[in-house]
Amino acid sequence: RTTATIYMLTGISIGTIMVTSSNSWMLAWLGLELNSFAILPLISKTKHPRSIEAATKYFLTQSTASCLILFASTINAWQTGTWTITQMPDKLPSTLMLIALTMKMGAAPMHLWLPEVMQGTTLLTSLLISTWQKIAPMVLIFTTSNHLPSNITLMMGLLSTYLGGWGGMNQTHLRKMMAFSSIANMGWTLMTLTSEPKVSMINIMTYMLLTTPTFILLAQTSTKTLQDMTTMWTTSPTSSITLTFLLLSMAGLPPLTGFMPKLLILNELISQNMTAISVATTMASLLSLIFYLRISYLTSLLNTPSSSTSTTKWRQNMNNLKMTQMAPTAVMSTTALPTLYP
Repeated sequence: RTTATIYMLTGISIGTIMVTSSNSWMLAWLGLELNSFAILPLISKTKHPRSIEAATKYFLTQSTASCLILFASTINAWQTGTWTITQMPDKLPSTLMLIALTMKMGAAPMHLWLPEVMQGTTLLTSLLISTWQKIAPMVLIFTTSNHLPSNITLMMGLLSTYLGGWGGMNQTHLRKMMAFSSIANMGWTLMTLTSEPKVSMINIMTYMLLTTPTFILLAQTSTKTLQDMTTMWTTSPTSSITLTFLLLSMAGLPPLTGFMPKLLILNELISQNMTAISVATTMASLLSLIFYLRISYLTSLLNTPSSSTSTTKWRQNMNNLKMTQMAPTAVMSTTALPTLYP
């Protein structure tokens, strides 16, 4: 099982490297296909009907997106005579490519597969889907950002922020809640993609920095629902406080790290004379703030250390690889704002 997991992770890494280093749509398409097929065994490895369903949904969605990518790149090659990624002047292939890549990343309105897939797999595989699997399509979007239709990109970004916030408020399962958080964050990423793509890349990288220790901490404590959060303070106060700061950082509250990319995005929108859109995006972030504060309340503010009579369901082993990875990312996720945005 360990050897097979290493093979799958190697395939995922090679696929992402192929996409990021390619200059041709054909090579990028092959890298995306390798990336998608390599993660399917990781999604379905629990041998549960829900995990098989999640793997099937992931396969169908990614296959549809890959077909759109191949179709758009073929139209572009027919019009321009080249398969080069940076040469996409026509609106039709660029719009189709935007739809396909946002479908791969899980942005609205092609987002419905992401909560179901993340709910049907393990926490660490959900971490992989919400972070590493976004790198390859995000690099392609960043490369073609100057050819993408700005109005459609803004509309998809605003829709993602609202649907991500609304969808996460009614959830009790943390994996689905984190999936809607990912959808909302993708909306923030799309807002400045055509005007200032570097800010969008800062936003998505900061989101990956915030999500990694959060998922590792949830996996380490076997926490999957909001009900599990209520006993975390009794069993591990340190984990409870750390998770609270991580969630508030993901919500974008100052002076935590998550506030920095949101401030840069709003600043860019206002500088582009899109004040109304920036206000609408800020109002959408309040929707996400509701369920982040809900989790934080259940984690650290609801129960005192002596209020719970339940038995300890798990013990933490601090001397393993996951905890050593969590420590530096958790620190960067909560205290990097003064160094990144003076």
